[in-house]
Amino acid sequence: MEMKEHVSPDTNRNRFPTLFEVLSRKTVAPLDLFSFYIYMRDQQRSVDYLDFWLDVSQHLQLCRMYVRRLHRSVIEDTPEMEKNSKRSSYHFDNAGEGPSNEKGNVSDQRLSAFLRSDNGSRSHSPQNSQGSGNSTPGRERPPRPSFMNIDPNSPGDSSSPGQNSSPENVPKREDLRASAEKILYTYLLPGSEREIIIPQSILNDVQDAIEGPAQRSDPELFDAAKDYVFQAMERDAFPGFLQSKGLGNLVPQSMMLRLILGLISLFAAAWTAFALIFLNKSRVTRCWLILPFTIAIYLIFTHQYMLDPILALIGLSEYTLMDFFRIRETFVRKTLRTRSLTLLVLFLLVDAAVCCLFIFVPGRRL
Repeated sequence: MEMKEHVSPDTNRNRFPTLFEVLSRKTVAPLDLFSFYIYMRDQQRSVDYLDFWLDVSQHLQLCRMYVRRLHRSVIEDTPEMEKNSKRSSYHFDNAGEGPSNEKGNVSDQRLSAFLRSDNGSRSHSPQNSQGSGNSTPGRERPPRPSFMNIDPNSPGDSSSPGQNSSPENVPKREDLRASAEKILYTYLLPGSEREIIIPQSILNDVQDAIEGPAQRSDPELFDAAKDYVFQAMERDAFPGFLQSKGLGNLVPQSMMLRLILGLISLFAAAWTAFALIFLNKSRVTRCWLILPFTIAIYLIFTHQYMLDPILALIGLSEYTLMDFFRIRETFVRKTLRTRSLTLLVLFLLVDAAVCCLFIFVPGRRL
């Protein structure tokens, strides 16, 4: 059983990660793939683009399994080729999963060229295929197992080409074609279940490659669509994700709740303050105003800056309402700590100024 080295995330980078690093699972909370999926689903409302990317990556893994199985069959029949097989196995294991212009996708092109030259069986039913991939989740469901629990770089992965698979779990050529068709029919064709918007020229090329005489199922046929989706996410979604998770630690629902509670508390504090002033109450009594004003200003500040400084200082970030996880990215932790200290100083100054205004102003009974 061949094992692939697990790619450990780099938590000590002195910068924010790139989108490619997030999609390649080289990041940790709060800028990991799970958080990006939640952001695309709940805030950006365009999770279909990310699911398309993930399904194409899963299709690539299926192609790797198929080709490696064929490669092993040859090695088992000709043991003297074992030494030369190590190099080709390495290329198949490290086929690029990023945009087609990423370094390392030469092996991806070799994989596609091999599949195009392989005249396998072409008669099948996509619905009955065992290797066509996982069913797509609903929009409000948690991230699916296809990328949250299955790491293509993990040695024990069920989709890993190095796994000791039983014959019934080994993908066949018709499974590769069924997987390609499923991606086409789910995401690309007009009126499909989870249609994403891509240029018509790209759609025509993919459709002709899959349904035309060539009947291709190699992963390279999705390169143009994958590049377009990657650039769309990088341009439209990823900057907001970095701002939300890299510079803040609150989700929009929590921010709105804090704003509502903060305004209510501010109104109650101001009403009480004017009542105590016009009742000519002592300054000692008016010191109780510190409590509602502090709560109100703190909640409004956290809404305005998308950051709860107390949570950030203890290393917590929110990815759904009242659901927290620990910040593991070193650069994000440092950035949030700096912003939190600055925000706390500003908050204390404003709070002190407002409290002093309503406490030390002379009272006058009406």
